[in-house]
Amino acid sequence: QKSPKNVRKAKKTVDIACITCELVCNGGIMIDMKAFPNPRTIRIADFNYDLPEDRIAKFPLEQRDSSRLLVWKDGQIQEDIYRNIADYLPEGSTLVFNNTKVVEARILFRKPSGGLIEVFALEPDERYPDIQTAMLEKKEVYWKCLVGGASKWKKGMILEKSVEEDTLSAEITAHLADCFLIRLWWNNPEATFAEILHQAGIIPLPPYLKRESEAADSERYQTIYAQAEGSVAAPTAGLHFTDHIFQQLQQKKTNIQYVTLHVGAGTFKPVKSEQLEGHDMHAEFIDVDIQTLRELSATPQVYVVGTTSLRTLESLYWMGVKCSHQPDLTLAELEMQQWEIYDKWISQKIPAESAINNLIGYMEKRQMTRLICKTRLLITPGYPLGLVKGIVTNFHQPQSTLLLLIAAFTGEKWKEIYQHALDNGYRFLSYGDGMIIL
Repeated sequence: QKSPKNVRKAKKTVDIACITCELVCNGGIMIDMKAFPNPRTIRIADFNYDLPEDRIAKFPLEQRDSSRLLVWKDGQIQEDIYRNIADYLPEGSTLVFNNTKVVEARILFRKPSGGLIEVFALEPDERYPDIQTAMLEKKEVYWKCLVGGASKWKKGMILEKSVEEDTLSAEITAHLADCFLIRLWWNNPEATFAEILHQAGIIPLPPYLKRESEAADSERYQTIYAQAEGSVAAPTAGLHFTDHIFQQLQQKKTNIQYVTLHVGAGTFKPVKSEQLEGHDMHAEFIDVDIQTLRELSATPQVYVVGTTSLRTLESLYWMGVKCSHQPDLTLAELEMQQWEIYDKWISQKIPAESAINNLIGYMEKRQMTRLICKTRLLITPGYPLGLVKGIVTNFHQPQSTLLLLIAAFTGEKWKEIYQHALDNGYRFLSYGDGMIIL
């Protein structure tokens, strides 16, 4: 422990394990294996708190960066507003944003008899390699959807909706485990599915807001840097950022980087099982270009805006760990599964720079400029952060996987943080205030 250099030298000839103190040495990183609780046995009831309805922000503040900012560093709480967030990041650090864009995923069809059926477009069918490809499809697509009023949608019935001068049609082609596979087609051969959704659909607000979306939500439920269409929920930590904040970050020589993780409806999926073992973590598409990875490998101080950015970067880290042991993995094998790191990779932890460089090498060998794949990574208390030093995030729902993720940074201190926010009038959830955890 006192001489990492010698430890690394010894690693060249033999793996060292000290049985008496249950430490594993890996490339100079000493890992206390007792520090990792079995995530399967975590009780979701231990991550509950009382959230009164009137503390949920139903609408955003007039100015994005006027939201309150709770600052948690070294166990201490400070208070500020988002406009000053650059003051809390080290000069020259890297800040990573998720540039996904929310699509108008709710489509209301009216039956010939007059009744409404709502189709909620979740994600494309597996016949498409990624969301971007599916969004650019013309004439027709096959999409996994939730259906409101499905019992009224009889077999063989085709629903239609007027879209300006065009017509959008829909039919159920398969009943899946927890949704429907819907064929959607339209009569404008030049229009992409993204364009059709923009014309025919409605921005899907989180269900806990308990209101219909309004015209203002089309702008305010998007970050100002949103680009890649494909999410059904916003990466809400980024909603507070403004041009003024980006100017302040530039003055601090902050290295701004963007990744893409398309947020699925699974982000709102409650943990219904008593223990995490019974929870099926949702998969989401990530999309990162190789130049971003090169920037990350050269920066020791990496911070993220939002849980989706964190999930993306930590997935990339563990993919790099996997590549160091299995460089010939297929893209499907590279994808992160729910329990994979806890079952296999924790004791194989390596420095962040090495992991990212391994992944860069994997891509270069295959002449890949972008990495597009899925992740089901579940981040829980005891999770060993591989790449990220801090996170900007909103306040999350009780008994959610997002709250578990925050506890990976703070441990049991999350209770003090949330109680402080409740006691001091902070606004919660998507349109609410937020915090930075360092």
